Amino acid sequence: MLIATTDEIPGKKYEVLGIVEGSTVQSVHIGKDIMNSLKTLVGGELTSYNEMMNNARKLATERMLENARALNADAVVCVRYSSSSIMQGAAEIIAYGSAVKFVSQ
Repeated sequence: MLIATTDEIPGKKYEVLGIVEGSTVQSVHIGKDIMNSLKTLVGGELTSYNEMMNNARKLATERMLENARALNADAVVCVRYSSSSIMQGAAEIIAYGSAVKFVSQ
């Protein structure tokens, strides 16, 4: 399925089926959370948080696509991501966009 952050797909006409979204809340292991807290003292990349956020975006995207497939969509346009901190070491990721069906030109 095609995913686009733009509102138009060159050479395609489509009808909008509706908004689709997918979300997840992810956290890191308490040990990793403690280690990341200590790492902030010296600076540097917090790799376990990066992994958590990458996994969360992937899962949220897949859930969004599942919703689009349920509508028989051909693509999702205007895709956006949003994140928020739920608590220390945990974050929510939401992927959302407009499910569309291609029509003959």
